[in-house]
Amino acid sequence: MHVSLVDVEAPAVASPSVRDVVGAYVALMKPRIIELLLLTTVPVMFLAARDVPPLWLVVATVVGGTLSAGSANALNCVVDADIDTKMRRTSRRPLVRHQVTTRSALVFGLVLGVVSTLWLGFFVNWLSSGLALAANVFYVVGYTMILKRRTSQNIVWGGAAGCFPALIGWTAVTNELAWAPVVLFLVVFFWTPPHFWALGMRYREDYAAAGVPMLPSVTSSREVGRQIVAYSWLMFFTSLALWPVAGTGWFYPGTAIVLGIVFLVEAYDLRNRARDTEDLSIIKPMRLFHFSNAYLALLFVAAAADPFIG
Repeated sequence: MHVSLVDVEAPAVASPSVRDVVGAYVALMKPRIIELLLLTTVPVMFLAARDVPPLWLVVATVVGGTLSAGSANALNCVVDADIDTKMRRTSRRPLVRHQVTTRSALVFGLVLGVVSTLWLGFFVNWLSSGLALAANVFYVVGYTMILKRRTSQNIVWGGAAGCFPALIGWTAVTNELAWAPVVLFLVVFFWTPPHFWALGMRYREDYAAAGVPMLPSVTSSREVGRQIVAYSWLMFFTSLALWPVAGTGWFYPGTAIVLGIVFLVEAYDLRNRARDTEDLSIIKPMRLFHFSNAYLALLFVAAAADPFIG
């Protein structure tokens, strides 16, 4: 029996639901990264206030910081769309799955950037607004567009964008910079390479396939382990500098010493496991990666809690 093509109806393609569309745009903002950034913003507000900061100010800063970081992350997705298709870790991002068009993602990122700048300026202060904008531009242009694909030290210098929340949290309360937030800025700066290189070891084949010269994809695990230990020591000593600079009590330095020792033990263990093998099942880089998240969160919480305990 002959059936004409005009008699056969094409299967209907379901339109995405509102929930799917909203979810795709939220995913562009990379909420998990934003959570970590806020963990280095809010505690610094408590340290700057030496008390509980006004709730409205915390909310305004969190909203502005979320919009600013979301803007940077969305624009990062636009610039990195070509390499995201080649990496397992990023293969489910909205642009790769065609859930959002490139143009829509670009407009979304730019609008978020404008709104966050104005929000922080009018509801917090213009110093915090300017710092957030600087972090946004540095992450998108400095790291994503210039450094990421050109140098194995990309995350060292590009990671500075993720250090700005410490400055923003402080200036949100005081409307001025001081040495204490600069020290915390440097703690995050030195923390970033061990944190990200551990993750980079896990996904080194992804970075190699995408042509991104992340350190673990262009050198031996032994060398990566050596550099992780070096940056871990810098991070540890810098974390202790907050004690005299900010005039904290005993609680913060005590916590920083304990957390730092554990971090160094994990860093040395990774280096030792990586000395004679490239087998990731032996090196276990994700152990350090997961602890590094806990380390940063607990260290900043200790800085926030110190005025109430120390």
